[in-house]
Amino acid sequence: MFNVCSTAAQCSGSLHAFGLAPFIKHVGFYPRILAFFVPRFKRIGLLHHMSGANLGDGASFDAVMQGIRRRWPSAVMMGLSMNPADTQSRYGIPSIAIRRRIWNFGSVHVNGGVSLRQRVKAVVSGHPILLKILTSANAMVFRLPSAFGGEVLFLLRSYRTVRSLDLLIITGGGQLIESPEAPWSFLGGSWQFPATIFKWILLARLARVRTMALNVGAGPIARPLSKWFVRRALFYTDYASFRDSPSRALLERMGFTRKSEVFPDNAYSRDVPSIERGTLGRSQTVVGLAPMSFCDPRLVPRLDSRRYQDYVHKIGAFGSWLLDNSYRVTLFCSDISVDPPVIGDVQELLRNDDGGLARVHQWTTQELLENMSSMDYVVTSRFHAVVFAHMLNIPVLAISSHHKVSALMDDLGLSEYCVDIDVCDSKLLAETFSRLVKNRDEVKRRMSEKLVDYRTKLSIQFDGLFPHE
Repeated sequence: MFNVCSTAAQCSGSLHAFGLAPFIKHVGFYPRILAFFVPRFKRIGLLHHMSGANLGDGASFDAVMQGIRRRWPSAVMMGLSMNPADTQSRYGIPSIAIRRRIWNFGSVHVNGGVSLRQRVKAVVSGHPILLKILTSANAMVFRLPSAFGGEVLFLLRSYRTVRSLDLLIITGGGQLIESPEAPWSFLGGSWQFPATIFKWILLARLARVRTMALNVGAGPIARPLSKWFVRRALFYTDYASFRDSPSRALLERMGFTRKSEVFPDNAYSRDVPSIERGTLGRSQTVVGLAPMSFCDPRLVPRLDSRRYQDYVHKIGAFGSWLLDNSYRVTLFCSDISVDPPVIGDVQELLRNDDGGLARVHQWTTQELLENMSSMDYVVTSRFHAVVFAHMLNIPVLAISSHHKVSALMDDLGLSEYCVDIDVCDSKLLAETFSRLVKNRDEVKRRMSEKLVDYRTKLSIQFDGLFPHE
């Protein structure tokens, strides 16, 4: 294999020897000159909406990187995400934003004072008609032209980025999804995830760059415009695969008729370093409890706060039942960007003075796996928390709010340990958990066999898509 890095260094040295490097670098042609001397190598863009704070989708992103590097050691990868700074720091690759508005998880925004717009709004707030007129005028005269111009410039820069690639990959996770926000806002609805996926796939097609949608999840997708964006984006890809049959069936009902495949979630192919199970020296059984921000109005105000409160109280009642029956409960989450508040709400309901309740924190997927390794059972509403429990061979009870969770549990042969998030109550959770404990050995056997099957399928898929150099 020709060593790209050493060749580039030799060329750079030659240019310096002739005294040309400072001039070439100054005028911006240094990379282009080197390109004449360095053989063409694979340049791959990995697109993912979520930041690494969603540790499940981050594991999927990481797994694709590992799988490609194992087969194409000379490949150079770039991240395209909603939080490029986070992606770059977590995975050590250059990263750019896939939209003009990004998520800055973990950053602090300082208010520099009251703006003119805020002062005017405060003055006219007592005059609804005048406020409406000024708001509409501001949108037409300033916001709309500014947004249009900004988007055009962003698309031109994005096209230049795409042209530098050999391959663009939508890396899996729940990418084909519709935002619950306003349908016509450029911050939400059809113009959020669906439009962004379509935009990048279309740019790649115009640049004649190969594209893949690799083991993606789909749904919910309700609005006609969202369906059109997603359907056309997949139609333009060179290869499309889904992480479960319901996702593919949803796209087929939307009119996607091209050939596609179903493979396990990419996270299953991620390396799981040897982790010592921390079970020595304790007599109590540890249950990991991972609730999710289901209908939390703090995320989207118009969500149903009653459903959220009902969910939190049933999780709290079940947690109390576990503590009363001498189990130790460890609260954790796999999405550290949105789930910590619901963890806090459940924790308030489970105040325990005898040391039976704990809460663990994690910043990376590896830390999450290490925390979970000390658990004997897992109860969760998160899809990737089920995946991680499966990877660690920990019996799991799933509280499903989406077909992806129930489909995975069904494929594992564990559908009897999956309950609907709206139908279940603390009594049903206790009964299902007791049955899980009783059948623990059989459950672990099924999970172990299925894990080997999943990893084998993904290995075959990656060998076919990325043949070894």
